[in-house]
Amino acid sequence: MRIGASASLPQSIIPDRNEGRPDSVANRAAEENGSDTGSANKSGETSKKGDGSRLKRADEKALIAKLQARDSEVRAHEAAHLAAAGGIASGGASFSYQRGPDGKMYAIGGEVPISASGGSSPRQKIKTMRQVAAAAMAPADPSPQDYAVAANARSEEMRALQELRKEEAEVRKELGVKSYMEASGDKQESG
Repeated sequence: MRIGASASLPQSIIPDRNEGRPDSVANRAAEENGSDTGSANKSGETSKKGDGSRLKRADEKALIAKLQARDSEVRAHEAAHLAAAGGIASGGASFSYQRGPDGKMYAIGGEVPISASGGSSPRQKIKTMRQVAAAAMAPADPSPQDYAVAANARSEEMRALQELRKEEAEVRKELGVKSYMEASGDKQESG
């Protein structure tokens, strides 16, 4: 069983290559060739082609800021899972990464493996499943996978609870028969 942040990168972080750039074919060709060809403005003057690279740097800075924010969010999310999981975590958090325009790797998704083998008794199973659900819902913003894990854990907890109630009913029945037999034996001896 695994709980964690979604590994898919939100569409808003994926850069649009043409966003914020002039739509001129000449400007795109000059940019691809790396030439510093200018473009004519209304007054006929030629301006240097520095605006495109400035826009590119601004786009890269915005993307890096989004990746940094996502990285922090994912790491906090997984840390919350680990803290709540305690002894049921079967390893540390693992992350999926994306390389930013600055060459650094940023976590964009992650997960924490947990061991949900509940134990031999229904009481142990109930305790384990409650901890699994708590670990899954620990982050401030649970992912769809977290909700699914928590729902599955609650379902398993209910099954274990039913099993526990059944065992308790059998014990009560046995105790009732035993006390009936003892009570009826006392009556037979005295009569």
